[in-house]
This record gives sequence, C-alpha cells and structure tokens, in this order.
Amino acid sequence: MGAVTAPAPRRRRLVARPAAWLIWGVVAFFFVNLAGVIGSVLVSSFGDRWYDTWLPQGWTTRWYGQSWQEFGLFQVLLVTLEVSLLVVGISVLVGVPAAYVLARRSFPGRRLLYLLFLLPILMPPITYGIPLATVLYKYGFAGHLSGVVLANLVPSVPFVILTMTPFIEQIDPAVERAARMCGAGTRQIFVRILAPLLTPGILAASILVLVRTVGMFELTFLTAGPDSQTLVVALYYSMSAAGIRAQQSIDAMAVIYTTMMLVLLVIALRFVNPTQLVARVREDVD
Repeated sequence: MGAVTAPAPRRRRLVARPAAWLIWGVVAFFFVNLAGVIGSVLVSSFGDRWYDTWLPQGWTTRWYGQSWQEFGLFQVLLVTLEVSLLVVGISVLVGVPAAYVLARRSFPGRRLLYLLFLLPILMPPITYGIPLATVLYKYGFAGHLSGVVLANLVPSVPFVILTMTPFIEQIDPAVERAARMCGAGTRQIFVRILAPLLTPGILAASILVLVRTVGMFELTFLTAGPDSQTLVVALYYSMSAAGIRAQQSIDAMAVIYTTMMLVLLVIALRFVNPTQLVARVREDVD
C-alpha cells in the first residue's frame, strides 16, 4: 500500500477591512516619519559636514563636547536633577497621605475632591500655567528654583495620588485594625506596616513624577529664570536665541535630552502599567 500523504497546509490569507488597513497605514506613516526625524537629528549630531548628500561626508563626536561647554550642560543637568528630586520628594510627602485619606475615608465631597486633584492631569498645562506663573511672579517665586518647583508640584501631586490610591486600596484594612489592637500608634502603623507594603507604589509614583518633571516644558518655561532652566527649556532657548550656532551642537543637545527621556520612560514602564492609570481615571470620572 502506498503511503498516505498529508494535505498541504493552507496558507493563511491576511484579510482585513479597508478601515483597518487605513488605520495601520496611518500608524506606519507616523512611525516612519518619527524614525526619520529622530534619525536625521542623530546622524546630524555625529556628522562633520552634511550638505547635499544622503549621509555626512565625515563623522565626529566633537559636537557633543562643544554642546556641553557652549550651553553649560553640566549646570543645566544639575538644575534639572535638583528640580526633579525636590518635586519627587515633596510630591510623595504630600501625595501619599492624601491618597491614604481618599482611599480609607468616606466623607462628603470625597468624589469632588478627587476630581479636583485630577484636573491638572486632565487639563493642558498651559491653561493653568499662565495664571499660576502670574501668581508666582507676584510673590517673587518665579524666576528662581523655588518657582519652578512649586509650578511642577501642581500636576505632580495628583500623579502621586492617582498612582498610590490603588496600591492603598489593595491593602486589607484589617491589617491596620489588628496593629491598633496590639497597641501600635498611627506613626508605627505607617512606618512599620504600610510603608513596606507601599514601597512598590511609592517607587512607581516617584519614577512617574520624575519623568513628568524632566519632560515638563510649559510650566518650567513660564516660571524659570536664567539660573533655573531645566534641560528641555535650555534646549528651546538654544534653538530660538539670537546668534549663530552650529546646528550639529543643538542636535547633540537634543540627542542627550531624548536619550535621557527614553531611559526614564523605559524605567517608568517597568514599574507602572499605563492601562491601570487610565482605567483609574475613567472609573473616578464616571
């Protein structure tokens, strides 16, 4: 008897609706353009001479050294680090207790208060940034490091509350009641019981605020002075200020900023699930 041959597997045909093809085409077009913009800036930052050719005629890294000295990037990065750490620290100190109250206490206007905390996240920063900067200039905070920190706290504290509330709600209140029955006070409960359990949430909130602060342009631009500019604001001024500057040195500065933001975003996505945050916002808005 002859061997029975198995039928050849059918090739799957990729079938999709025209609307789906259109959406995927728009997405692909967007990412191709995005890769082209980033690629051109990256190549320009390493290019020696680049005129009418596809690639530069030579390659060099001197633009990064020139950008570091010309724009004073050491001082700019130091200010960025100071602002970010201050905003992260104050936001956690204020946001974690506020999130605990919202997660554990029921009181009239609780839902309205939560929505008020979310307004700086839902609204574009420029809508409240101008009146906020006006108030900060009136009382002498704007133009200094303190003004930049205060302005960035407005959206950062709600970020901490939004991130920490689900973490606190996952902790069984019976654990706290048992600790109180054993004679533990509020401070001991928070330090010895809640703090270790909330460490992942605090870390996630801190990284989220750090990314937000480093990338915040509007509020920092409106309140920063010559000695309190973060990297994103300094990058804007380097492009728009009067004078002749090598485009390659500005591109090198942009590559430094983009690399820093990508590293922070990768770290943030390691600890924060964006879908949970979006679901939380929808739940409280509805």
